[in-house]
Amino acid sequence: MGQTISFPVEGMSCASCAARLEKVLDRLDGVQASVNFATTRAQVSLSDGHAGMADVLAAVRQAGFAPATRSLDLSLSGLSCASCVGRVEKVLNALPSVQASVNLATERAHVSFVPGVVDVPTLIAAVEKAGYGARLYEEQNSQDEARAQQRVWRRAVWEFGLAALLSVPFVVQMIAMMAGLSMMDMPRVLQLVLAGVVLFGCGRGLFRAAWRALRGGAANMDVLVVMGTGVAWIFSAVVTLMKLDQPVYFEASALVVTLVLLGRLLEARAKASAGAGMASLLRLQPRIAHVERPGGVVDESVDQLAIGDVFVVRPGESVPVDGEVLEGASDVNEAMLTGESNLVPKAVGAGVFAGTLNQTGALRVRATKVGAQTVLASIVQMVQQAQGSKASVQRLADRVSAVFVPAVLVLAVLTFGVTWLVTGSATTSLVHAVSVLVIACPCALGLATPTAIMVGTGLGARAGILFRNADALEQARRLTLLVTDKTGTLTRGQPGVVASQTAEGIQPDDFLRLACALEQNSEHPLARAVMDYARAAGIAPVSVEDFRAVPGQGVSARVGGQVVCLGSPDFLSQNGCVVDSALVQAWQAEGRTVIGVAREQTVLGYLALADEIRPEARTAIAALRARGLRIVMLTGDNERAAQAVARQVGIDEVVAGVLPDGKAAEIARLKGTSHCVGMVGDGINDAPALASAAVSFAIGAGADVALETADVVLVRSDLMAVVDAISLSHATVGKIRQNLFFAFIYNLLGLPLAAFGALNPVLAGAAMAMSSVSVVSNSLLLNRWKPARRSAPESSPSA
Repeated sequence: MGQTISFPVEGMSCASCAARLEKVLDRLDGVQASVNFATTRAQVSLSDGHAGMADVLAAVRQAGFAPATRSLDLSLSGLSCASCVGRVEKVLNALPSVQASVNLATERAHVSFVPGVVDVPTLIAAVEKAGYGARLYEEQNSQDEARAQQRVWRRAVWEFGLAALLSVPFVVQMIAMMAGLSMMDMPRVLQLVLAGVVLFGCGRGLFRAAWRALRGGAANMDVLVVMGTGVAWIFSAVVTLMKLDQPVYFEASALVVTLVLLGRLLEARAKASAGAGMASLLRLQPRIAHVERPGGVVDESVDQLAIGDVFVVRPGESVPVDGEVLEGASDVNEAMLTGESNLVPKAVGAGVFAGTLNQTGALRVRATKVGAQTVLASIVQMVQQAQGSKASVQRLADRVSAVFVPAVLVLAVLTFGVTWLVTGSATTSLVHAVSVLVIACPCALGLATPTAIMVGTGLGARAGILFRNADALEQARRLTLLVTDKTGTLTRGQPGVVASQTAEGIQPDDFLRLACALEQNSEHPLARAVMDYARAAGIAPVSVEDFRAVPGQGVSARVGGQVVCLGSPDFLSQNGCVVDSALVQAWQAEGRTVIGVAREQTVLGYLALADEIRPEARTAIAALRARGLRIVMLTGDNERAAQAVARQVGIDEVVAGVLPDGKAAEIARLKGTSHCVGMVGDGINDAPALASAAVSFAIGAGADVALETADVVLVRSDLMAVVDAISLSHATVGKIRQNLFFAFIYNLLGLPLAAFGALNPVLAGAAMAMSSVSVVSNSLLLNRWKPARRSAPESSPSA
């Protein structure tokens, strides 16, 4: 017997690639493979007792290809502590091709897998077999989830209320005992009934969770609580029913369960507060849009909007989807995206973004991005990914939690045995063992990192700082050297033509017409500046043939049968042109970028372009230096232009004239100097360098490829956001360290005290219940972090 599996493969560029991969797979023991280049899928038949799917996937990678993966999130239920997280991760990662990360705070698992090798039902079945609940997480079901959470919350409140009411007599009895009023003792049979209702009625959820964990072959916090309270109740019940002359501990079982239920209520409330930033983002987009239809303007669900639909946004309403203004003028509040309260004027042709608030006039807008394509949806998705990821500092807690519960069970057994040997009292030994079981709380370890990450990423999103993952949030504080691009990063990235000069005998209009023709299809900022300059002069471009672009240098094409070049002076020289060095050097000394146009190796003229320095650039560079960072400007522009900008913003180190591939090499060189190197940029040519840096920042108005490559996206085109990102990283990691310290010190102190009898089970239960609450509450103190103040108006986010 065997199995046949079909899965997608990436990286096959031709039929020979498919044949080579098929040959590699056929060499595996017991494997028969067929690779289809047209469908880019591989089909393998596996024989039992021979090579497995893991061997097949490894062979695919070794052959230079990659199995295509899919990522999704699973909503989990039944998680109670860090050991639950470890158990679910273990069963998921044991599946072939699966990489899973579970977040206790969000109760979600982020899973990557190869379709065909594993499917969603298999993932869910693996989680359920481990004793937990799972279902596919879908954003559109968020309202159903909210209603379900409300039902769970109401039931939890009711269970705790009943448990607290039934526990009041035990509290009164304990106070009376401490006061020496023995006549206040309740009948033991009544104690048995009250404690039984609390334990097996109100606390039945603890028993269900413990049973699921044990059935899945694991032990978690619920197991510890159930064992401790259950043993105390059973012992007391036996003493009561057999009328033995021994003390009973019904109050311990009842009060411990009540305190655990209280702790979970407080913990749930605190976790909800930790995720408030995410919830506020989800609430920004309106549900209804005023859409123009043949019969007039009608109200429709935002989900029904399609690209190209025209809708109306009235004053005081939020924009439903991203779009372009067709009619009207207004001021729009984009604070929900950028973190800045300055109103942004919008007129015909301007872009508007889902979730932003229209303030004054009515706008008629054409939808350009809907659903998951909108800027708001991208932000929500990025924040969710960051909150679901794990920081490297979490690995220590994961290693501890993996052995924590078994170690506590062993400690409880040892405590019982040693105490019995020392005291000769089985009752005292039982109380000490129960205290050990009850006080142990791996929950605090599991919540220490993710709750701080949730709060930190939420704060970042509200401030217009989007961390792609938890590692980016953690590592930003380690930076010692920051490399920054010039154009679009230190400058606004919108240069304009400030001077032009044509060669003798060349008409300015003819010169501009050729320049416009070569730049008409380019999105480069310099090209747009040339086009704007030509349009202002009433010049229209002519058609070109054989267009060719040399990245970082220039372009060439045929116009009217003649070769025409446009680019840097070096580019023109490489094409055999004689450049006016005096003019070029004079303009470059003023910090201007010089480009020239040549026809058949004859220079027709030159254009000087200048880019405005961002108003906050000098302040941001000074703030970064104050944090101890070394700043280096890395640009493809010439040395003189780069030095002119560097002097204005306060940068001493400049590396100029670097081509796109050279930027990544320069980052690698700087990393070799024992520095933790970060990179901030905005353009396509920055993408390789952004990918090479330890932490990379993309200016929000930059190119899409830079936004996809960077670890941190700055929605505002504002360098002060880099300062804020590093500041938030320091604050978040500080809270994580505090949380881990509290979690570890709590168990290091609490377990020995319980083992030596210094804590009775009730106090142990109270301490356990409050430990996770204190960790989450400490994370909420991060909300006191505020971004640096700004005075300059900011630009809109990237469309």
